[in-house]
Amino acid sequence: MRIREHRIPTPGSKPYICAPGPDGRLWFCESGTARIGALNVDTGEFQEFPLPTPDSTPIGIIAGADGAMWFTENTGNKVGRITTDGQITEFPVHTPNSGPNGIVLGPDGNVWFSQTDAGQVARVTPAGQVTEFASGFTPGCRPLSPVARDGALWFSEASGNKVARVTTDGTVTEFPIPSHDSQPRAMATHPDGGIWFVQTSANALGRVDAEGRITEHPVPIPDASLRGVTVGPEGDLWFTANAANRIGRMAPDGRMVADHPIPTPGAGARCIAAMPDGRLFFTAYDIGAIGEIVTA
Repeated sequence: MRIREHRIPTPGSKPYICAPGPDGRLWFCESGTARIGALNVDTGEFQEFPLPTPDSTPIGIIAGADGAMWFTENTGNKVGRITTDGQITEFPVHTPNSGPNGIVLGPDGNVWFSQTDAGQVARVTPAGQVTEFASGFTPGCRPLSPVARDGALWFSEASGNKVARVTTDGTVTEFPIPSHDSQPRAMATHPDGGIWFVQTSANALGRVDAEGRITEHPVPIPDASLRGVTVGPEGDLWFTANAANRIGRMAPDGRMVADHPIPTPGAGARCIAAMPDGRLFFTAYDIGAIGEIVTA
C-alpha cells in the first residue's frame, strides 16, 4: 500500500469534508478559501468554484437526491447547493450563528445537517426550505457528523459525549458513550448494520448498534487524534490519525489490521471517503491536498 498526494491549486485551501459526487468526481469543501472543489480521480485534474459568500468556511458536503452536491457554510450560517457544472445556490439558516457543520442525505429524500454551535439539527428540502429541530438535545451537546440508518438520522455529540438518533419528524433519543469526554466526531455506516465513529480524545473507534448499545475499540497509535472514518471495500474501517500523521485500518471485530504513514509531515488528515468503486481518498487539511490510498 502507498499514499499519493494531489495538491490543490489554490494556496490555503484547507480541504475538510469530502464525498463522492454523481459525476464520478470526489467533491470537497475548501474551508480556508470559501470554495468547493472537485477532483477527477482518474486524471488528477481539479476544478474549484468560489462561493458567493466570502469567508463562509464551508465544512460538510454530500450528494443530494437531486443530482447536486449540498454543503454547509459554518461561519456563513448557510447551507448551499452546487450542481456538477458549478451553479451555486445558498439558503440562509434561521438561527443566527448556528454553525452548520456535518451533512447527510436523509431517508426522506431531504438533506439533514448539524448546527453545532446552536446544539440542534436541521432539514433542508431540495427546494431549499430549512426546518430546525432543537427539542430533545442535551444543552451544549454540539452535534457534528451525521449518517442515515434504519429510517432515521444519527449524529455524534462532541461535547455531550453521546450519539443521538433523530427521526424524520425530529424526535431525539440520546445514547451515552462509556468513555468520559471521548469527543465523538465522524461516523460511518457499516454493512453489518452498525455505525462506527471516531473518539478523538479516547483514542478509539466506537460502534453503536441498532438498539443504541455502544462498544469501544482502542486504537494502538499513541495520541492519534482520530478525525475521519469510512468503510473500505473489504468491510474494514479506515480512519485518519491526524496528530500521528497516519492512516489506520481496523477489522469489524476491533482488531487493528495496519497503519500507514502519510508521506508529507503534518498533513492534517481529516475526512476519509470511499468512492463507489472502493478507492479511498482523504483530505490533508494542513497542506492543501487530497490523499489517495493506493492498495493495488
